[in-house]
Amino acid sequence: MNLMITGGAGFIGANLVLHWLRHQPDDLVVNFDALTYAGNLGNLEDVKDLPNYRFFHGDLRNALEISKAFSEHNIEAVIHLAAESHVDRSIHVPADFIETNVTGTFNLLETAREFWGDELSKHRILHVSTDEVYGSLGSSGKFLESTPYAPNSPYSSSKAASDHLVRAWHHTYGMNVVTTNCSNNYGPYQFPEKLLPLLINNCTQNLPIPVYGDGKNIRDWLFVEDHCEALDCVFHEGDTGETYNIGGCNEWSNIDIVRYLCRELDKELNRSGADSCENLITFVKDRPGHDRRYAIDAGKIKNTLNWTPRHTFEEGLTKTIRWYIDHQDWVSNITTGTYRDYYKHQYG
Repeated sequence: MNLMITGGAGFIGANLVLHWLRHQPDDLVVNFDALTYAGNLGNLEDVKDLPNYRFFHGDLRNALEISKAFSEHNIEAVIHLAAESHVDRSIHVPADFIETNVTGTFNLLETAREFWGDELSKHRILHVSTDEVYGSLGSSGKFLESTPYAPNSPYSSSKAASDHLVRAWHHTYGMNVVTTNCSNNYGPYQFPEKLLPLLINNCTQNLPIPVYGDGKNIRDWLFVEDHCEALDCVFHEGDTGETYNIGGCNEWSNIDIVRYLCRELDKELNRSGADSCENLITFVKDRPGHDRRYAIDAGKIKNTLNWTPRHTFEEGLTKTIRWYIDHQDWVSNITTGTYRDYYKHQYG
C-alpha cells in the first residue's frame, strides 16, 4: 500500500512514520509536510534513505500540491495528522488555524475524492483529531465519542470543523473514513512550546518554568508511542465512519506533573535544595478561555479493537526525560530565532 501521512515531520507525525516503517515494512510511506516551524526533517534522519520512504514538501492549503503528491506516488490511503495545534498560538493568529485545519482538510478530502473516483470506498482516510473539541469537563465524568462538541479556543474549533467535514464526506459521498480524538501526547520529538518539553528544556537551561494560573488544570496524558500503536490499530481494524477516543488513562493537574518532573530532573541533573528545579516554577497569567479539565473514556477502542496503552505514565516520562537530555543538539537547533520571539511574547 502507498500511504500518505500528512504532517509527518511534526511531533506525532514523525513518531508515526517511524512506527509505520518498523511495523508495516511492505508499505510505501509518503511524508507530506509543509515544514512550518514545528516540522523538522531531522526527526527522520535515520530513515530518509530507506527505499519505502518518500518526503513530499507540500502545503495542504494548496490543493494542486496535494494532487501532485497523489499522482506522483499513486496514494492509496491517508493518515491525516497535519494541523496547527498549539492553543496559545491560535489565540494570537487564528487565521492560520482556519486555513490549515479547515481549508487544508477540505482540500485533502476533495483531492482524494477526485483521485479515487468510483473506488472511493476502497481507500481509507484516518483523520486524527483532539479531545479539545469536546470542551471542558467539570470535576467528574469523561469524554465519550457521543459527547457533544463544545470547542472553546480557535484551535479546538478549527479541529471540530475539520471533524465535521470528514463526517460529512463519509455520509454524503461514501468516503471510507475513521476519526480519532486523542488526549495530550508527550514523548520524543515534541516541539518545546508544549508543557513537558518546555519544562525539561527550561530545567536543563536553569530558566523559569511558566505555569498558567493556579496550575490546577487537569489533562489526560498519552505517550506518543502508544498513540501510534492505537492509530495503526484503528487504521487497519476500525469500522468505517466510526470515531474512536484514544486516551492514556492518566489524569494529572499541571502543577502536579510539573513538580513530579522537577523531582525526576533533580535526580538526572544532580540537583537539590536551593538548586532544585522546583525553585524555577513561576506562575504566570492564565491564558484566555483555558479549559479546566479533559479526560477521555477509551472504553470503545479497548472493547472493540482490544487496544490499551502499554506504558505507564512514569515509564513514558522516564523515556521522555532521557530522550531530551540525550538530544540537546536537537533541542538547541529548534529553540532559536522565531521560537525565542514567540517565547518572549507568550511568557515575557
